[in-house]
Amino acid sequence: QVPLVESGGGLAESGGSLSLSCTPSGRPFSWYSMAWFRQAPGKEREFVAAQTWSGGRYASDSVKGRFTTSRDDTTSVLNLQMNSLKPEDTAVYVCALRRNFCSETECRDPGIYEHWGQGTQVTVSS
Repeated sequence: QVPLVESGGGLAESGGSLSLSCTPSGRPFSWYSMAWFRQAPGKEREFVAAQTWSGGRYASDSVKGRFTTSRDDTTSVLNLQMNSLKPEDTAVYVCALRRNFCSETECRDPGIYEHWGQGTQVTVSS
């Protein structure tokens, strides 16, 4: 197991910004992909954004242009910068890691990720 620790999140007003970070315990592997998913009460887990080891970055249509991933290759920390937040962004955000490359389609599938964090709450008030 590769423990993943999320940080950041909290409460923001509509239109505001928040930043999340996901820190893997140690340096997992040479080639890996990391992603953010979210789950709101009563809803299915939803893909948010992903970044592969080669730098490929993908985002769901609902957050494209507002959320951006970045990765620190030294620490393997994956960041999610969330701007122009909306109340519908309210959810528990969970970080995931896959010990391999994924295509844009594959990265959106939660079933391909072997490791998951505990999640961090993001609440956006209207």
